Amino acid sequence: MRELRSSAFWRAVLAEFLGSLLYTLLGLGASLRWAPGPPSILGAALAFGLAQATLVQTLGHVSGGHVNPAITLALVMASQLSLLRALGYLLAQLLGALAGAGVLYGVTPAPVRGTLGLSALHPGVGPGQGTVVELLLTAQFILCVLASVDERHDGRPSSAALPIGFSLALGHLFGVR
Repeated sequence: MRELRSSAFWRAVLAEFLGSLLYTLLGLGASLRWAPGPPSILGAALAFGLAQATLVQTLGHVSGGHVNPAITLALVMASQLSLLRALGYLLAQLLGALAGAGVLYGVTPAPVRGTLGLSALHPGVGPGQGTVVELLLTAQFILCVLASVDERHDGRPSSAALPIGFSLALGHLFGVR
């Protein structure tokens, strides 16, 4: 409970809120159809990947730059994050994502807004298949995050932001269709 009285805790929770807001705003904003024709899967994948990489780089020193509840849950399961901090992060991520979607809704013209980037299964893909694909893509993303932030990397200097962003973009390129 001492954590609740620390300014570092609240700064980290605020960072997760802002990170989730920006991630949702930028990722979904890039997924909208601003011009006639099919949506750009590459553009959306790059937007989500670059947003994640940028936010990991800029917020990583404050909160870890999780932005995604799956990362927060994985770090709790790996005993690298306290349950109290995880609950703060999860609430901040949820509220940040809602705020980001709200901002996007407010600044996007109605004809472009559509479903605001809502995902749906391809007509030939069943719910079970979609769930398996989502689980596999989430697993590859979480494994990449855990490997990228592992302190036992034999002192090899690297930035976690780039592989994490690439991993997310790869998942989008495979899974969006």
